[in-house]
Amino acid sequence: MNRRELIKKYLEFFESKGHKIIPSASLVPENDPTVLFTTAGMHPLVPYLLGMKHPLGKRIANVQKCIRTTDIDEVGDSTHHTFFEMLGNWSMGDYFKKEAIEWSFEFLTKVLKIPVERLSVTCFAGDENAPKDEEAAKIWLSLGIPKPRIAFLPKKDNWWGPAGKTGPCGPDTEMFYWKSKEKPPKDFDTENKNWVEIWNDVLMQYVKNEKGEYVEAKQKNVDTGMGVERTVAVLNGLDDNYLSDLWRPIIKEIEKLIQKDVENAVLRALDGSDKYGGNKQTTKAMRIIADHIKAAVFIISDGVSPSNTERGYILRRLIRRAIRYGKELGLKNFTREIAEPVFEIYEKDYSELKNNKNKILESIDLEEKRFLETIEKGMRIFENLVKNKKSLSGKEAFLLYQSYGFPIELVEEECGNRKINFNKNEFLQELKKHQELSRTATKGKFAAGLADHSEQSTKYHTATHMLHKALKIVLGSEVQQMGSNITPERLRFDFRYDKKLSEEQIKKVESIVNEQIKRGLNVSYEEMPYADAVKSGALSYFRERYPPIVKVYTVGNFSKEICTGPHVANTKDMGKFKIIKEESVAQGVRRIKGVLH
Repeated sequence: MNRRELIKKYLEFFESKGHKIIPSASLVPENDPTVLFTTAGMHPLVPYLLGMKHPLGKRIANVQKCIRTTDIDEVGDSTHHTFFEMLGNWSMGDYFKKEAIEWSFEFLTKVLKIPVERLSVTCFAGDENAPKDEEAAKIWLSLGIPKPRIAFLPKKDNWWGPAGKTGPCGPDTEMFYWKSKEKPPKDFDTENKNWVEIWNDVLMQYVKNEKGEYVEAKQKNVDTGMGVERTVAVLNGLDDNYLSDLWRPIIKEIEKLIQKDVENAVLRALDGSDKYGGNKQTTKAMRIIADHIKAAVFIISDGVSPSNTERGYILRRLIRRAIRYGKELGLKNFTREIAEPVFEIYEKDYSELKNNKNKILESIDLEEKRFLETIEKGMRIFENLVKNKKSLSGKEAFLLYQSYGFPIELVEEECGNRKINFNKNEFLQELKKHQELSRTATKGKFAAGLADHSEQSTKYHTATHMLHKALKIVLGSEVQQMGSNITPERLRFDFRYDKKLSEEQIKKVESIVNEQIKRGLNVSYEEMPYADAVKSGALSYFRERYPPIVKVYTVGNFSKEICTGPHVANTKDMGKFKIIKEESVAQGVRRIKGVLH
């Protein structure tokens, strides 16, 4: 079964169970300041999981494109990916454990035709906050999963949330598939690597309150996730995800560029002998290149450009890491060619790829050229560091690596050529310290969490709508929202515009927003077909692909925008708006930071 077949079967199955199918949201979350990228299908549904009514009802399903970079160092094995697609179905205050588990089982065994004897499951073991999830286990037993195949695991394995200190949370139940050709054992050993997780049902049964108590939720939700890449590999009996139709065209292009016999290399991988590339290091390099270039294509398609901050930094790191591993394979000026097969695989399903193809390829190509220039600059710094010396410290090498993007492999190679001692252990210690600091600093940015919906954040959310309209009034209709980030302390708004704003323009934008706030405008919404919303003049977030029915929020007679909320009831409660910074963040993209006081 290939990727498109799996997705089609999944969506059709849940449509038959009363779910409305919604399009994948952008990789750049519009309303969630807790993450840099969409890391799960739940992000666009945050307001509805918190109780807001969805225009399409209480049952939703889709395939969501996702980016996760927390385990970027794991990429290179057979299963980890930076970009992936997640199949999901949600109940927002409708069905709960029984239906969620029964439908999961039905899809796996009846639609995908996985034998029951190749399945096992985990349930929550219980602790001082919530009891053992016997209810889920009983449902699995009734469906034919034998007791020895049901494992009860602690909170670290089988519990989700809350994302912050308080909020929705609950047990989850995970499904595992026996991937080995050998007969599955009678008992389920969770440490046995032949058991591969393929699906997870999160059962949001509780709410953690401000006292730290776990109480039964008034609105119980179901949030499920099935990774497309892993499931396709499992269904095709592949131990290596990179041999599936989601990756093979990219791998073949890499092999073509390093002048390998493509067909024989793939056959070697399929018959269990050496992997494509012929050795572990080459195989790892090829996987990293394929993964990082695919992720870069999708990130750029959603409006992000390489830079030294936040999303742009992640994008730059992915492209440059691919280039470094390409150098190991003797590749140069290759990223554009590796990117081409990504369009072949996905552009039928994601119009943003097809519509932005030239821009994406040019952006990747330009970043490669810039990085090669950076390496040349790094070489000059390296020459100065080792001049008349017999050794290079790890700290000096880390400066090269961190400040100039100079690959450690090049440091080793150049030191070897000059017979200079290099303290690699010291370098690795410096790198570890940096990685730990980075993880601590960005932990919240990459967590899959429910967004902050505090009173102050709600005010800032409304302010972004008003700012968007004011910018169009002052600068012209070509202004288009490229992204926003809201915290309880400030708003940040990115928009398409190719000139620096003058002080006069900034003051005028501020004045327009504050005039409307003073008017005490009521904020309301109505649900309507997307086509009608566009006709009515409602502004939209250009990267989003919207469902057929949308919510349109109106701020008095001033602004109208497609959005999910939340918003204030009246602008009089917002305070005074002030722009504290206006800057460029990428070519043709400006950023405004503003506060309410």
